[in-house]
Amino acid sequence: VQLQASGGGLVQAGGSLRLSCAASSRTFTSYAMAWFRQAPGKEREFVAAISRNYNTYYADSVKGRFTISRDNAKNTVYLQMNSLKPEDTAVYYCAARMSGVSFTRAAEYGYWGQGTLVTVSS
Repeated sequence: VQLQASGGGLVQAGGSLRLSCAASSRTFTSYAMAWFRQAPGKEREFVAAISRNYNTYYADSVKGRFTISRDNAKNTVYLQMNSLKPEDTAVYYCAARMSGVSFTRAAEYGYWGQGTLVTVSS
């Protein structure tokens, strides 16, 4: 499956952005989807995931501010980001996997998008 992320940009602290990730696969419903992010000089970290059954998982740092959702008819997963903080600044990557144990481990995702940059100014 090929993944195309979009929606990044520059926003002031407290603002909102919505990221989108479009998947090429006709079997999109078979994939669990996730967002990870990588800030400059830091390791890639888990942000949010949504299972095939619409169960959602969030990193503690974004819980209550970010919402992950999926539209299977459009083969797209979204990340709604509210109350953004400067520490949310990073390149955001969408990822997909067909099976696995942990939703939060990057190593369990076999497919990755190209990343979209989110910059939050203070």
